[in-house]
Amino acid sequence: MSSKGPPTPKGFGDIMPAEAAKRRSMFNVIIPILEKNGFVPLETPTIEFADTLLGKYGEDEKLVYQFEDKGGRKLALRYDLTVPLARFVANNLGLLNPTFSRYQIGQVFRGENPQKGRRREFTQFDFDTVGSDDFKEDIRVIVAAIDGARAIGLNEAILEINDRQIFDNLGLSTEAVTIIDKIDKIGKDEVTKLLKEAKVKDAETVLGKLEKSEMPERLAKIFDELQVMDIERGNAFDFNPFLARGLNYYTSTVFELKLDKTPGGLSVGGGGRYDNLIGMFAGRKIPAVGFSFGIDRIIDLI
Repeated sequence: MSSKGPPTPKGFGDIMPAEAAKRRSMFNVIIPILEKNGFVPLETPTIEFADTLLGKYGEDEKLVYQFEDKGGRKLALRYDLTVPLARFVANNLGLLNPTFSRYQIGQVFRGENPQKGRRREFTQFDFDTVGSDDFKEDIRVIVAAIDGARAIGLNEAILEINDRQIFDNLGLSTEAVTIIDKIDKIGKDEVTKLLKEAKVKDAETVLGKLEKSEMPERLAKIFDELQVMDIERGNAFDFNPFLARGLNYYTSTVFELKLDKTPGGLSVGGGGRYDNLIGMFAGRKIPAVGFSFGIDRIIDLI
């Protein structure tokens, strides 16, 4: 079809009726699963003050869209739905009784290089529970993620799980952890090379120790309970000692939903525990754990 109208900016685009219908059907299937598990709907604004978002994303902060309004106030388009949730909770602490569990569907914006399954404007489908550091809250999120994936037809998807304490135990820097997290994408040899360039001593030894790592005690408890449920969920989770997730705010458990079990399988969602993020706004520690489905990527890949 020829186009005579104005173009859309690179990385932004219309959602055609067929795709919109697929998205709606996914939402309609996942939402009942979340509500059954105690999550309630929430909406937050697309625009936040820039200071609210900055300082939370590590090296990815350069991807945040920033601008000034007519009054000279520095604003930003939301990069994800997690930091706005943290701001919301800090402003509504009375909701924690003892926990607050929400889901949200919304557009987020990142100034990165567009490619298949990755746009500059895309939809996230998040669910989080706030207010408890009990590992059973991690399990509640993990189970909802697996059940949601199965419900939308991702029958071969696997949730890879780790605990960032593994990296802390080895005394690794944030830079080193970020490099290690890329191992599924670029391979062990390239990660080793990058670690050496980052002045990590005995890079091969570090990777060897990670490969042979035992689960931290907290993660072992999570896996013990998940294995009891495994008959129902078809071996849908696995331990990956190299998994870190790229964002700085993760503190303990991290997980990533891969399309299948093949090496370097494509990611279609992820999340983890972020026990310090809300405290940056609230002035006291408020633990939290959550997960996000990458709806656009799921649609593109399947």
